[in-house]
This record gives sequence, C-alpha cells and structure tokens, in this order.
Amino acid sequence: QVQLVESGGGLVQPGGSLRLSCVASGLTFRHWEMRWYRQAPGKERELVAGVISSDGSSTVYAAPVKGRFTISRDNAMNMVYLQMNGLKPEDTAVYYCNARRDLTNYWGQGTQVTVSS
Repeated sequence: QVQLVESGGGLVQPGGSLRLSCVASGLTFRHWEMRWYRQAPGKERELVAGVISSDGSSTVYAAPVKGRFTISRDNAMNMVYLQMNGLKPEDTAVYYCNARRDLTNYWGQGTQVTVSS
C-alpha cells in the first residue's frame, strides 16, 4: 500500500521560511519522480517543483518560485523536501506531495501553508 505523508506546513510571516517534508512508503522510492504541487482557494492545482532523477540532480521549478524554493530528495530515508525561503502571501496554498512513475501517480493528503503578517 503506497502512502505519501506531508508535514512542515504552518503559518509564517512574509519573508520567512518553511521546510516541507514528505515521506513515502510502499514503493521503491528511487525509481519514482517526485514533485510538489500546490492549490490555493479558487485556483487550479499547479506544479511547484519536481525532482526527476534518482540522484536528485535533475530538477524543475515553476517561475514564481525560482530562486526561492529548493526541492531535494533523500532516497535512503524515502523523503522529499521543499525548502521555501522568502515566502510571499501569494504562496499561501495547500501543498501536495506527488510520486510519479510512467502513468501512475500517488498523492499525499496535503499540508497547509499560510503566509500572512
């Protein structure tokens, strides 16, 4: 049974930082592409960042977060992280962990990130 569990969300002031974590179980983690998505109220779910290669060297970022967010993975721990710096109110959303291989996708339950003064 595949499970993805996110943690690390919360309330932070503009300009602050958060580190999101996602732990995966029930799959051979290093064989899966890992991504973070987010969904704000009234908005479609959008890609935030992805790590494609098993060694973590191939990454992609959405334009609004480039230079501020960093995705990384730890295959030994079945973990993927999203380090978020310089947070802005427009980053407020539910953040979801995603595992993808071929045409199969798994999703976590989401973790709320709120950026407000």
